[in-house]
Amino acid sequence: MTTASYSFRPGDSVETLGPDDVHVWMASLEQAEHEIAQFRTLLDEPERKRADRYSFEKGRRHFTVARGLLRVLLGRYLRIEPSHVQFSYNAHGKPALADAHEPDLVRFNISHSGEIALFGFARERELGIDLETIRPDFAADAIAARFFAPAELAAIRSLPAEERIQAFFTCWTRKEAYIKAQGKGLALPLDSFEVSLAPGAPAAVLVTHDNRDEAARWSLHELHPGPGYVGALAVAGEGCRVRVRTWPGLSA
Repeated sequence: MTTASYSFRPGDSVETLGPDDVHVWMASLEQAEHEIAQFRTLLDEPERKRADRYSFEKGRRHFTVARGLLRVLLGRYLRIEPSHVQFSYNAHGKPALADAHEPDLVRFNISHSGEIALFGFARERELGIDLETIRPDFAADAIAARFFAPAELAAIRSLPAEERIQAFFTCWTRKEAYIKAQGKGLALPLDSFEVSLAPGAPAAVLVTHDNRDEAARWSLHELHPGPGYVGALAVAGEGCRVRVRTWPGLSA
């Protein structure tokens, strides 16, 4: 892999986000050691401490790459050095740009699982993104029975046995993407709304039980990160153009 330049220079090509644009970046978390070292130099002290709290080296590497690459991408959109990006967090931990950056100019969300990370970016639109590794031995039925809406559980159980794991993770990622877009964390119960999950059905928020009008405010988009993964994107409003791009080095 060719070493990338992570500094912004006047005249560099930069990403442009229109009001209806949503950019999704996919990246491998398995980067060369010199890349990981360079990503670490971009992190601030709290991020380095978070990386160092991981018990296993793989977790430290993946966190460093994910946060470093988030800074690189935000730096491109903001036309500043990645190390100069400043973050703020709401009461439930959702990250955003600090006020110094005019947060509405670029809103973002990130998710990673296994060896892949997904990053979503938009202007003046809340968004949430989720990525999961499909685990055939996962206790999907028990988890769905405990946390999903009754209609979702019934829809999963109505499918042939060989399709249920895929349907569970499809449902899970769509629900997580919506919760992350809302920015409410665990304060928004998984069974307080319903999403589509049937194979081939368009991604959608079907029902929001607490506020019947809320479902119409959001659009869901299915993502295809690669074999063994499921991804979803939730965006406020309709009519957005979702463009998926791949960061160099992804081998999914």
